[in-house]
Amino acid sequence: MIVLDTGALKALTSGHKTLNRLAGNMALTPGDLLRIPALCLMQAEADDANAGRRALAFSAVIVDPLDTVSSATVGTMIRDGYGGPDTCHALYCALPRAEFTGMSILLTDREGAYPPGVVTVDIDSPGMMGFH
Repeated sequence: MIVLDTGALKALTSGHKTLNRLAGNMALTPGDLLRIPALCLMQAEADDANAGRRALAFSAVIVDPLDTVSSATVGTMIRDGYGGPDTCHALYCALPRAEFTGMSILLTDREGAYPPGVVTVDIDSPGMMGFH
């Protein structure tokens, strides 16, 4: 599962070449999706009018809702100092879950915002699209 945090989402909706290529490639592969935490979508829209609409125009994008269980968990993460609401929701989405087996990848523009053990990839790293 690939999760985009607020910074990655804002870059995608602003025309980031690599992220746009990734979204296009994923749209061609059945079952491949870019997961956007709802609070990241909310923050991107608050920062940039119509960012939400631009994000949802990508067919490979789905929004991870903030349901009852995730609300309580994200609230605990915020209280425990893991970051703001959007950062904590992205972190929650990247953690292992029963409905998804395998390791999640969190695409971000601020790798240092997440604790050790979370697989983060900087959206501007040379290896983002397999180039070294």
